[in-house]
Amino acid sequence: MTLPYLAVASSPTVLREAERIMLVCNACRYCEGYCAVFPAMERRLTFAPGDLRYLANLCHDCGECLYACQYAPPHEFQVNVPRTLAQLRLESYEHYAWPPALAGAFRRHTVATSLALAAAMTGVLVLVTRAFGSPAAPARPADFYGVLPHGVMTTVFGSVFVFVLVALAIGVRRFRRGVGGTAGLPRVAPARGQTRPTYQALRDALTLRNLHAHGTDCTHREEARSPWRRRFHHCTFYGFLLCFASTSVAAVYHLFLGWEAPYGYASVPVVLGTTGGLGLIVGPAGLYWVGRRRDPAAGDPAQRPADRAFLLLLLVTSLTGLGLLAWRESPAMPALLLVHLGVVLALFVTLPYGKFVHGLYRTAALVQHAAESWAFKPGFVRPIR
Repeated sequence: MTLPYLAVASSPTVLREAERIMLVCNACRYCEGYCAVFPAMERRLTFAPGDLRYLANLCHDCGECLYACQYAPPHEFQVNVPRTLAQLRLESYEHYAWPPALAGAFRRHTVATSLALAAAMTGVLVLVTRAFGSPAAPARPADFYGVLPHGVMTTVFGSVFVFVLVALAIGVRRFRRGVGGTAGLPRVAPARGQTRPTYQALRDALTLRNLHAHGTDCTHREEARSPWRRRFHHCTFYGFLLCFASTSVAAVYHLFLGWEAPYGYASVPVVLGTTGGLGLIVGPAGLYWVGRRRDPAAGDPAQRPADRAFLLLLLVTSLTGLGLLAWRESPAMPALLLVHLGVVLALFVTLPYGKFVHGLYRTAALVQHAAESWAFKPGFVRPIR
């Protein structure tokens, strides 16, 4: 199945197409049992831009509805829910991005720009090292702070990290306000033994329970299903969390316990970082492999360069980190350190303006969906509009 797509679709165009398709789906309702999108759609009689952006981020892009749809191309209605919602997700990222001037970065990510940014950040760190540290091999083996002083390193990465957190927090807050939050929903106390809505949403996000229509397998082509997309997502997500935990534990060691790096191979930071690094090799490489096998009709091919750029940065971050760990006592350590930190800095800078935000927006959409599910359970059913 080969379908046309908009390489750079304008916001009004995407919103109009999404509204048209949701109206068709709301009249048909054949796919109502497939995923969370369709029950949420059925609660609405009309679709404002906030509703459409919410539904787009609630979609887990399994593609099952495309193959079940009687109105899919070549039918004259041209209904392609996965592709349309994928385009609308990108529009929502740009719409809620902060600062707005950087919203266009979502469409400019490619493997080439990611590598160029990593090289540029490495160059900046080389200059910083020449000014405040020492590019030569330190007196002590594996002495990272002998190359780049701890205060300088924390200042550079702390500043970027704070900006990233602020940009992500503002974007998610704008998304939550834009899709309505839970302010207009009736408050319903959960029954005894049942999970509260937010906890339910977090569980769904952490387990990817809503990633597909069939519970265990995800569609990658018509009548072809596999659990590997979910598994590689888990490797990537939890690998990232383990690496973050490793950095956090190392910070506690240094700032509060006075234990300075390098830490032993059996220490908590190294074990967490190594495990997370392996996850960030298996996960991104696997997702790239799954993406190559996936039916292009069930997504937006125009977004693949940005997806691959994000996966590449994660993969190179892990490879350079593990390489630094393996050769931290060699003369090559200073160069490996600066390359690794340059790649990490490039990854951090692109987090608010790349594929990373989809996890945050999707979690926020799941929170909204869980709240609606409580509010509209039997006995409290009423349309939002």
